[in-house]
Amino acid sequence: MMSDLSAAELDALLAKAGELKKKMKSGQELTSLKGKVVGLLFEKPSTRTRTGFEVATLRLGGHSLYLSANELQLSRGEPVKDTARILGGYLDMIVARVYAQDTVDQLAKYSGVPVVNALSDLEHPTQIIADFFTIMEAKGKLKGLKLAYIGDGDNVCNSLVMGSAIEGMNIALACPRTYHPNEAILEQAQAVAKTTGSTIEVTDDPTKAAYDADVVYTDVWVSMGEEAEKERRLRAFKGYQVNTALLEVAKPDVSVMHCLPAHRGLEITDDVIEGPRSIVWKQGENKLYGAAAVLEWLAGLD
Repeated sequence: MMSDLSAAELDALLAKAGELKKKMKSGQELTSLKGKVVGLLFEKPSTRTRTGFEVATLRLGGHSLYLSANELQLSRGEPVKDTARILGGYLDMIVARVYAQDTVDQLAKYSGVPVVNALSDLEHPTQIIADFFTIMEAKGKLKGLKLAYIGDGDNVCNSLVMGSAIEGMNIALACPRTYHPNEAILEQAQAVAKTTGSTIEVTDDPTKAAYDADVVYTDVWVSMGEEAEKERRLRAFKGYQVNTALLEVAKPDVSVMHCLPAHRGLEITDDVIEGPRSIVWKQGENKLYGAAAVLEWLAGLD
């Protein structure tokens, strides 16, 4: 979870992502994961997270093993803690992309090896590491910027709120009233924000949130596992689209972000995601370097 990181640790991870990006782009041979095997336990499909962690492991000199939950005994009812104990005896690290945060917690408790939350129903911390690195590349800083998040108060939103508080970045959230971020995380982030000078605003007005923003961020309205709620969600999020009109109230040099995959014409328009203010593709590429930073950092904790 984002709250597991101190400001110094988060800053170190962002710096590490930049360092590794330069080294990987130059073709430098890296060996920080030499002899290490990283297991990717995924209950959900993935493009960027899976590929990012697999390629990062390979480029750091290690080996990855993809473990689809559907092909494990988990699919037949084996307790997570039993699977965790066995995997911990085989692997050096586990990267988990799962439905429930409790699964990540049990893997961490019983495996005896480092476990990375690569997405749960509660948070998506590795996404935010890549996001903040991308903002640093675009804006040169985090502290004092205004990030506007428009849409569902989901796992990405929860991690963005906590990460922004840790870094002293102001964040304004525009979410329908029944789709606000997790209350416990919001309260914790507000307490952290008081120590870092960050402000956290929650509203149901996208225009208010986007006003004078340095960065405007959105995510899908219907996440994996929420397909049964699609029609209700589409009605609730009508008016929460990131489009050219909304960007008019933000700063002239506003950057637009989306963690992907994007449903063009719903949460974001095609002209915006493909436009000059979009840094979405850099954001997607940087999932690789964020993943590499996390893996190298954990390898150094052994």
